[in-house]
Amino acid sequence: MAFSFKVIKKDSTTQARLGRLVTAHGAVETPAFMPVGTQGSVKAVSPRELEETGCQMILANTYHLYLRPGVEVIRELGGLHRFMGWKRPILTDSGGFQLFSLGSLKKITEEGAHFQSHLDGSSHFFTPERVVEIQEELGADIAMVLDECIPYPESPGYVKASTERTLRWAERSLKARRRDDQGLFGIVQGGVDPELRRRSAGETAALPFDGFAVGGLGIGEEEKAFHAIGEFSAGLLPEDRPRYLMGVGRPEDLVFGVSCGYDLFDCVVPTRNARNGTLFTSRGKVSIKRSEFARDPRPLDEACDCYGCRNFSRAYLRHLYVAGEILAAQLNTLHNLHFYHRLMERLRDAIREEKSGVRLLEAEFGSGISNHN
Repeated sequence: MAFSFKVIKKDSTTQARLGRLVTAHGAVETPAFMPVGTQGSVKAVSPRELEETGCQMILANTYHLYLRPGVEVIRELGGLHRFMGWKRPILTDSGGFQLFSLGSLKKITEEGAHFQSHLDGSSHFFTPERVVEIQEELGADIAMVLDECIPYPESPGYVKASTERTLRWAERSLKARRRDDQGLFGIVQGGVDPELRRRSAGETAALPFDGFAVGGLGIGEEEKAFHAIGEFSAGLLPEDRPRYLMGVGRPEDLVFGVSCGYDLFDCVVPTRNARNGTLFTSRGKVSIKRSEFARDPRPLDEACDCYGCRNFSRAYLRHLYVAGEILAAQLNTLHNLHFYHRLMERLRDAIREEKSGVRLLEAEFGSGISNHN
């Protein structure tokens, strides 16, 4: 089998760990952040530019690729890697969160999820088996089982019923598996109920998955609950397999997640914020659209060596954004992704060097990342 994972070193002051994830399309040093390429493309950047930011693996989405261009097209053209020109690993989400986002356009049953396309209103049906089949046809390196991302807040009865259904879907997903060169991850749900989380993690971890994800967080619950459930859930998962905190990705969340023992992360935060003119720097967030930068000759971040910071001023970046130039989205996205991948490098180095670096990063990002300069 092409998939494997090994914990190389553990941090001395936190639960953080340094690992190596091996896939059919190369290795990933963990902890790692995956930019979101929902439709087979990380918005505003090319695969070559992604590599230059230090990106090791990206996330694509089963729901969106199934609807457009269609899994048959991608399969006929050699699979998702060849289709999009990305030679490094790809993880495909099952579409559970997208179904959650459809609201009244979906109906969840024991058999699966009935839904209407957000593109043209056409009717479709996802079963756990079909979702595994689609991801195997796409050729992803890591596939996710179909789960239900439980809305917050929701009644205790529904949270329990949904969590139990996700467990049954996980068992069906494993039985549907055909490829042995693709990792398959189970997903822990349970809302903000610790006992349901404990049950979900225990029963999912008892199944022969290659890795485990924690879902259903960062969707509206209080920060205190997010931290408590996130840390609690990580501690329930096997140490010898990768742990993935799904859809959570503010810089301070990455530092928190790494300190809890998570290995993989994804989120639209760096790319979406970039397109909206919000940039992450070593001194906090910068809203480049602000008028105070109109004549600012400084680079965006003097501590950054990305292409934009090496070549352009804040004044120019603001001009591009205000003028609606496509280059604004490109440069801003490259910068934010460069920032994120450097942050993950710093976290890996902190674990490797055993200098309480993860604790120092917790202090740095816990207090400063939300500030504006």
